Amino acid sequence: MTCCEGWTSCNGFSLLILLLLGIILNAIPLGISLVEEDQASQNPISCYEWWFPGIIGAGLLVIPATTMSLAARKRACCNNKTGMFLSSLLNVITVIGAVYCMLVSLQALLEGPLICNSQGNSTFSCEFSFKNLSDFHPESFNLQWFFNDSCVSSTSSKNTDINNNWKIPNSNSEEDRHRIFHFSVFTSLLIVGILELLFGLSQILIGFLGCLCGISRRRSQIV
Repeated sequence: MTCCEGWTSCNGFSLLILLLLGIILNAIPLGISLVEEDQASQNPISCYEWWFPGIIGAGLLVIPATTMSLAARKRACCNNKTGMFLSSLLNVITVIGAVYCMLVSLQALLEGPLICNSQGNSTFSCEFSFKNLSDFHPESFNLQWFFNDSCVSSTSSKNTDINNNWKIPNSNSEEDRHRIFHFSVFTSLLIVGILELLFGLSQILIGFLGCLCGISRRRSQIV
């Protein structure tokens, strides 16, 4: 196995683990919202899991590239220049899915859980639009809802100073549990998206190298 095929196979296993992790992380809040509440629209934790960043972005969109990369280990479709080119092409879809997962996770971390939303704990208060993602600015990103003593207030606590009553939430109250859960899930999804982006970009590069340089002559004769 050449270095191109070896790295492709490694990328395949890594992407397989990451896509399974992304699907599980996305499914957990969906399951909790359906079990704890009578209606799925009444969810105090979040509404951004309904954008399916882990199931679609980090999951389904990564499957084609993962399947192609894993085939390198079986001396199949990646064992030629055309296969290496296709592995690079399919990883463009992986990059798109990873970026989508990252943007939704960042937006969720920016907004905080629905329990911190003064408009009420309902998914109907969330605007399901890509406009929110396109309007995202790094300088506006903060975790004030997480580090404040409490994010629940009659007036939105997002306008208060982050230095007032600063603390890391614990599990003493239901609000703190929701905040910890929201932070944990979407931070994990953000990390999954970043890793998938890195693996996808590396496979695009190594795939083009394999397409240009080819595979070992001995392997090509066996196949």
